[in-house]
Amino acid sequence: MKILYLCTGNSARSLMAEAFTRQIVPPNAPIEVFSAGTHPAGIHPETVAVMSEVGVDMTPYSSKRIEEIPFDSIDLVVTLCDDARRSCPSPPTGARRIHWGLRDPVSEDGPPAPIHARFQAAREEVHACVRKLMFELATARKLRPGT
Repeated sequence: MKILYLCTGNSARSLMAEAFTRQIVPPNAPIEVFSAGTHPAGIHPETVAVMSEVGVDMTPYSSKRIEEIPFDSIDLVVTLCDDARRSCPSPPTGARRIHWGLRDPVSEDGPPAPIHARFQAAREEVHACVRKLMFELATARKLRPGT
């Protein structure tokens, strides 16, 4: 199974989702995970900071365009914002599509402390959504004969 997390900037939420999924899924599991943006903006420094707080190194991650991932072979597209849901190309035939519609921590300026708190809240929300999705996928696999 190939999963794509898609946002506009691929600078926070979708990268967090990719990292948490990679953390949860065992290395030998038949799951590949990607993140991309409709308009990639580079990884936000606060994304790196808040993920580091929970022991996730974001060094291997970078913002990517949809064209940089194997979009035609994606099995599940998870959009994390309304803009990505509207502007996402049609997923491949048979691919499932899920929309989470999470608040963008990058969307507002302000003093450092409230910005950091928004990123922490986004991290926790993304983590909860990823854990739920991974549980649902694992449960679905256990319910299918032969898996």
